[in-house]
Amino acid sequence: MYVKEGGCLLCMESGHCERWWGFSPALDLQMKCLSSSMENLSVSKEHAIPELNLLLVGCGDGRHLLKTICQAHRWPQRRLNFYVVEDSLALLGRQMLFLALALERPEQMGLQEKSELFLELFGNSLVRSQTAAYLQEKADLFIRYVTDLEFQQRSLPMLDLSALKFKERDLLEVIFKFWRNPDPYIFPMERLWDSRSRQYLGSRYDFRRGAFDWDLCMKIHERGASTIGHQQYYRWRESGVAFEIREGIYDVPNKSLAIEWHLKSTAQDISHYNVTALFHELVAQKLYTPRGLTEAEEKGEDRATLQEAEPRHPGRASQKEGEHRGSATGEEEPDFLCPKYVKIHFLSLGSMTELHHKAEYQNLFNLVYFSSSMMYDFKPELKLLSAPRATLIVEGVKFLVDYNKDEIKNFADRVTKEAKDASFLPFRPPSDTKKNLFMVFELEDKQ
Repeated sequence: MYVKEGGCLLCMESGHCERWWGFSPALDLQMKCLSSSMENLSVSKEHAIPELNLLLVGCGDGRHLLKTICQAHRWPQRRLNFYVVEDSLALLGRQMLFLALALERPEQMGLQEKSELFLELFGNSLVRSQTAAYLQEKADLFIRYVTDLEFQQRSLPMLDLSALKFKERDLLEVIFKFWRNPDPYIFPMERLWDSRSRQYLGSRYDFRRGAFDWDLCMKIHERGASTIGHQQYYRWRESGVAFEIREGIYDVPNKSLAIEWHLKSTAQDISHYNVTALFHELVAQKLYTPRGLTEAEEKGEDRATLQEAEPRHPGRASQKEGEHRGSATGEEEPDFLCPKYVKIHFLSLGSMTELHHKAEYQNLFNLVYFSSSMMYDFKPELKLLSAPRATLIVEGVKFLVDYNKDEIKNFADRVTKEAKDASFLPFRPPSDTKKNLFMVFELEDKQ
């Protein structure tokens, strides 16, 4: 295994671990895709526009997918085809939840409520009762999705579940029925979180406050994440609650974390701002301008926020919201927002070992993303799936507190060697690996 257990993985009593959260910031993958890869895009026969095919392996929480979709208006018009591979159906269920939440229509849910719900479901082990009610409501809908694909295509046509096996859809139904169950005692999150801490810390458990402070100060802050405060980090490590944006009682277990059997300028404020900005862009197709910024904030002083850039294609930034919904015909509108030219395919678990045998995937992907925790699925056959001059992005392990400096460097060296075996070369000469959150490679030119 490449990545050690612990860190941001939630370990249950069975000893099983899930990658509920990634180990790096969200990426706009169109921004990270190399120009040489973009020059080799094929043209969509259906829409007569360039087609960008992206393979995402082990993202876990869907952050790259959401950011890329939300900021698509900044770029020249392209059809975006996402192919998502995970090693857990629970992770696919969570990504479906976040996608549906992001695509809620403005008349159904306001921007503020949407952002707060997202952060709770994304980062908290315990949520408010109204958030739990939303999860139960969506679980009902998702049960129908996995049991009736025709209905799913009418309701959320951007998502394609057809590549999942029947058994996998049956197991997803079991997961969603668990989410729907209102009984809080079937998932004793507080006890499970404490059990995770005991298992992870071992003999250090009784001195965990000191262990948490050491991880924060000597590793996370030292590696660049200085906006995370002591109290917020301790609260999350102790209880699993990362965000308390709204005053209320956070006492209902967040069942979406079950396995299938921030003060001004704090990390919380920054997360809230970033999510709000992304969801605004998704709906309004223009950059987010928050109300009531202070003079210091307007100047960007001492504030780590979403790095905004001017739209690369200004003509598209003025696109009207109604264009999202597509149909000018008399057909019934989908239940959710429907961004143009976007399709998301959930692929079967473990499919990385067999994709290169299927003709429809050969030489298809212009960009491939691998999380650090799924590098065990990285094989030389990846070159057979990649389009000419494809971009490969591999997540680093900079913010994994279990890794020391030598282990971070060794990880980067192993990734570089395996990428070379698959005919991918570093885009730039390797630099100080301690500063790199991602490693970028380019498929060697076959000519």
